[in-house]
Amino acid sequence: MVVSECLSRPAKNLKRLGKWAVVTGATDGIGKAYADALARKGINIVLVSRTASKLEEAAAQLKTKRGVQTKVVTLDFSKAEPASWKELEASLEGLDIGVLINNVGRSYDHAEYFLQIDNDLISDLIKINIESIHKVTQIVLPGMKQRHRGAIVNIGSAASTVAPSGPLYAVYAATKAYVDMFSKSLDLEYRPYGISVQNQAPAFVATKMSKIRKATIDAPTPAKWAASAIRHIGYESSSCPYWFHAIMWSISASLPESVVSHYVLKMHKGLYRR
Repeated sequence: MVVSECLSRPAKNLKRLGKWAVVTGATDGIGKAYADALARKGINIVLVSRTASKLEEAAAQLKTKRGVQTKVVTLDFSKAEPASWKELEASLEGLDIGVLINNVGRSYDHAEYFLQIDNDLISDLIKINIESIHKVTQIVLPGMKQRHRGAIVNIGSAASTVAPSGPLYAVYAATKAYVDMFSKSLDLEYRPYGISVQNQAPAFVATKMSKIRKATIDAPTPAKWAASAIRHIGYESSSCPYWFHAIMWSISASLPESVVSHYVLKMHKGLYRR
């Protein structure tokens, strides 16, 4: 899909999909911005994250600012056990959920060679970036299938969708490659039931996770990124919704893989040295 077509096509009416949206990792960065963007459309929000105080604050802001209903679920995805998923399922029971934003994620603290990565970090990356997505989807998807409507958005990364390799971020990039393949496969399975599943892959966004403090044209604010992303829901199963990132994807796809990989390696080595 070319950038001009993405900008000109109409956004889907997400409110028709259901009264509620579930957003994981909803108290910071992209997740918080996505919750606000959905609430702006009059959709009630279930905020899921690990810190109760931040959840309550974010929920209060949405109620006051957007006038929607909210519900909070405290869940530390890095420590989630079978009982945790049962508690989440019980919290969501009976809600008309039309949209699921699987946003919670973890990256490296800095660029690092694989053999120097702590095993606890590897475990967190797998649990937060992979297990969380398929567990929450397993909880929400049956209701969507029964109602024959819904949209699931999994937040991936340009580190795997745009870049052909992720040196010095190997495990992170691999977990986000899972997100891309999982999304594309489920989209084919469940489109006949009126459900879209989409990988939305941001490049740099000015968030705590990226450690970018000042927004730029190639690293927008979470609010600006979410405003673009919400317009893409229901279309392609794999997407770079922010226009500048889409241009980066187009350029990357037109170049030899070896050239792009060499550039990424050089950039990441520079981050490693700093």
